[in-house]
Amino acid sequence: MATDILISEVGLRDGLQSIDAVLPTERKKAWIAAQHAAGTREMEVGSFVPAKLIPQLADTAEVVRHATSLPGLRVAALVPNLNGLRDAVANGVHKVTLPFSMSETHSIRNLRKTHAQVMEEIGRCIGYLDTLPRERRPKFEVSLSTAFGCTLEGPVPEQRVIGYAERVVALGVDEVCLSDTTGYGNPAQLRRLVRGVRETCGADRLDGVHLHNTRGQGLANAVAAVELGITTLDSSLGGIGGCPWAPGASGNIVTEDLVFLLESMGLGTGIDLEALIEVRELVQAALPDVELFGYTPAAGLPLGFRLACEQSP
Repeated sequence: MATDILISEVGLRDGLQSIDAVLPTERKKAWIAAQHAAGTREMEVGSFVPAKLIPQLADTAEVVRHATSLPGLRVAALVPNLNGLRDAVANGVHKVTLPFSMSETHSIRNLRKTHAQVMEEIGRCIGYLDTLPRERRPKFEVSLSTAFGCTLEGPVPEQRVIGYAERVVALGVDEVCLSDTTGYGNPAQLRRLVRGVRETCGADRLDGVHLHNTRGQGLANAVAAVELGITTLDSSLGGIGGCPWAPGASGNIVTEDLVFLLESMGLGTGIDLEALIEVRELVQAALPDVELFGYTPAAGLPLGFRLACEQSP
């Protein structure tokens, strides 16, 4: 299927880290394989952090090795520091994301680092990546977390976000991502931030956004992002996920609803929606006590619905 918008599935990391249940490794592998078969071409499958901090993701190395065996799948993982980055590289990750909270309170809670310390860590990561041969170097993204607001600090100044985006790009990161960790964002705010970062850093340095639907604005923000030329959107199967270090940060965009929205607009995602809903059933069976969200799976596909690749020009 043709792809206009890349949907990056983050349920295996952002979703699983936020629930009490620990999904067995083989169930994770089955989820990845099924969603890959449905057409998903990028998945964030774990986080290289100490198991004692997030036991739900203790098997990330094994999960990554499985995911990288699937043809055409770009495998992503979160890393909090240089040690995590080294582990990610050793296991063959294609893309790594380091979270840099724009709220210093949240940064200290999440990474136990001030803004200055995170900048130093990013510099060390760049230094390490520069020693790697091209074929072993993953894409290095810095996610500007709580960019739209923070449940611990409240509003986050937009110029702070734009300023730190400029500084990390100057250090040598491949790209930045705007992350609405707490679901504060609205389309007008998103437009200002995307335009501000792109004007300062270059359009090629901001290609993706990570949005939450905590207050029901996730899909509206996604449409605004697409209209600005953003081509990568993060989402989570069943909408599971959030941030364990930000109170009230729930509600990732539901992958099933996002696929339906984009395909209805004539934008190809490369994902077979009916097959994706079957993946949801597989995940629900593996997590029977976890509530999954989404309007599209509940209502079913409308009569006459066709994927973008099947629509007449």
